[in-house]
Amino acid sequence: MAYYIGVDIGGTNIACGIVNDSCEIIARSKIKTNSSGNSLAYKDVLKVIKSAVIAACKEAGIDVSEARSIGVGSPGVCNSESGVVENCSNLGFDNSPVKADLEEEFKIPVYLDNDANAAAFGEFMSGAAKGAKNAVVITLGTGVGAGIIIDKKIYRGSNFAGGEIGHTVIAVDGAPCGCGRRGCFEAYSSATGLVRMTLMAGEENPQSLINAIIKEDGRCSARTAYKAMKAGDAVGKTVTDDYVKYLACGITNVINTFQPEILCIGGGVCNEGEILLNPLKEAVAKQVYSKNSAKNTEIVICSLGNDAGIIGAAMLHKA
Repeated sequence: MAYYIGVDIGGTNIACGIVNDSCEIIARSKIKTNSSGNSLAYKDVLKVIKSAVIAACKEAGIDVSEARSIGVGSPGVCNSESGVVENCSNLGFDNSPVKADLEEEFKIPVYLDNDANAAAFGEFMSGAAKGAKNAVVITLGTGVGAGIIIDKKIYRGSNFAGGEIGHTVIAVDGAPCGCGRRGCFEAYSSATGLVRMTLMAGEENPQSLINAIIKEDGRCSARTAYKAMKAGDAVGKTVTDDYVKYLACGITNVINTFQPEILCIGGGVCNEGEILLNPLKEAVAKQVYSKNSAKNTEIVICSLGNDAGIIGAAMLHKA
């Protein structure tokens, strides 16, 4: 049995898993990236990565040298050829040689890619997109991350920054986005965007059940409006309808551009299941250019959850 190590670098945690030939995680570890919440220097993050790798191997009862390779999924612009994270400011990465440093430490091959690409590759290898030739995987989290699979290979663009679907504009002069533009897909369809719209609706409608749910839960989440909607709150339904409208717009743009066999969406809001998926499919079907094609894109919810990044990273030697 061959083993591969997958590392998923997040702003809060670094997760590591030992993955076998069947894309099953047989052991794992998770270590805080930065418990203080401040930006870390690359060398500090590198120490945590090394610790996570060693801990996962210990849990699996193997030595690191027994693994065939290490794959790393990192935020930021990742040069998969050189193995360098060219930029990831929130983690202090600036032309950081992840591949070279980990190979020097562990003496086995190391592969690097953007974390959204790794998650998409995980879904392609063993999740909801398994068996597809062309697929797009979109994660609706703090931002909108995306990975694109074309001819069973990760599409990275000429500068390794391809696939930034979240920073395509769906509302000209709309809500500001962290990238500096206005009206980005991410500003409306991320969990952060849904929370923004929910809070705004609650402020404008003091009688809405949204406010009672926020008070009860102690915070506003991406599921607050859905809770209100399911309880019969009209304002909650307006928010969720608007969210689906924006999400459908962005997804239609992606389908019109790439025409994948399958488009997978993931993230906490997708726990709403059919309540989210059915109206989304209906809205996309009305807008998509290929609506009369016999091979329309199938829209599904991701199946691997947080494991997609680990599995995809571990399998990067095949990407």
